Amino acid sequence: MSNPRPPSAPARLHLFHPHLHPNRPINVNAVHAAEKRAGGFNQQVALRMTTIFQAMPTFWLIMAWIILWIVANATILRFDPLPWPLLLALASVPQLPLMIVIMVGQGLLGRQQELQAEEAFQTTQKIYHDIEQSMQHLSAQDEELLRQTRMLVRLLEASGLPVEPLPADPHPPAPPAT
Repeated sequence: MSNPRPPSAPARLHLFHPHLHPNRPINVNAVHAAEKRAGGFNQQVALRMTTIFQAMPTFWLIMAWIILWIVANATILRFDPLPWPLLLALASVPQLPLMIVIMVGQGLLGRQQELQAEEAFQTTQKIYHDIEQSMQHLSAQDEELLRQTRMLVRLLEASGLPVEPLPADPHPPAPPAT
């Protein structure tokens, strides 16, 4: 059996032992797409109708239909007397069910923003954790450097050598431009 290090070699000292944050990034778009695919028939219909009826071409189509109705009624045809009760009924009746379907669809589509917000929060938590770990590591390094500096000063004093501060840097960095 071989010894991995010679007996005179010191054991490796660790100044810091990091603790990993449990967060693992996820692909929010993939999760949302899977949730949409896993949705039932009603969710699929609500999503499809929402994507159709929330578009501006749908708005312009309805506006064109209302304007054509009013213009056609203003001509000789006069099929819907003022103030156009048939037009109002035909425009109002589908609004209630479509409003509910669009609200359901918007709720399902809003789930992606919820997932993104949660992932952003978890990522921020991990970043804060990593910063704290880095600060603790730097503190451990500072303590070790100070310990070694004290040890060197004691060795210099014990050997009778003068303990002098290091000379200042002859080429200090230029101050930042303002």
